[in-house]
Amino acid sequence: MLGCSSSQKPTSVPLENYSGGERMGDATSLYWYTEESNHPHAADDYIQSRHDGWYRTSYRWENSVLKELVREGEQISGSSGKQELVPFQVHVRFDKNGDAVYQQYRVNHKVFPLTSKTLEHYKSQAEAIVETVKKQDKQDQMLIQGVWDGETFETCSGQEYEKVEFNKTLPSFVIQRLSSLDNYLAFLGKIRNGRVYIQELLMLADDEHECIPRPNLIEKP
Repeated sequence: MLGCSSSQKPTSVPLENYSGGERMGDATSLYWYTEESNHPHAADDYIQSRHDGWYRTSYRWENSVLKELVREGEQISGSSGKQELVPFQVHVRFDKNGDAVYQQYRVNHKVFPLTSKTLEHYKSQAEAIVETVKKQDKQDQMLIQGVWDGETFETCSGQEYEKVEFNKTLPSFVIQRLSSLDNYLAFLGKIRNGRVYIQELLMLADDEHECIPRPNLIEKP
């Protein structure tokens, strides 16, 4: 009997998924986060700025230690008057002590070093996602995306809702746009009893705007 019991497969631990976002200055951030047994497992972000470009990142933890991150996007390069968006990629792996054991930073296909200050900044960004999303979850808020045609809101996963409630007073130009055009929306809110509650509008674009998927840039080991 002892032999049989010791050979049983361990019970898989369910993963808890969260999402959120925020607006700071001219930057809009969308967040996704996964927990395993109340410990960080994985996170992703999508950051868009009118002046600095955009990027998306995937983070992976092991035993509550950030072990890997992959980031890609476009950033502003060049002097004023000749600025342009150029592609960049970051890939960092950390050991169990949090020290970088592999790092690669490419800007416009050229390799550059990463400073220790930048590496610490990446860690703090990962921690900030966890803190922000968990706080928003306690406030009963999550990231919701979809298209609003003035009468019906269709989420990116295909559910349709006719009852939509805005919890904050929106600027008049936003209200006018929402009533006259089909719009892509990304917002913090919740869906309860067939009604959509919009707490904070994060992104507003025409309905041709693609829904932004969770990046998942890290290859599964």
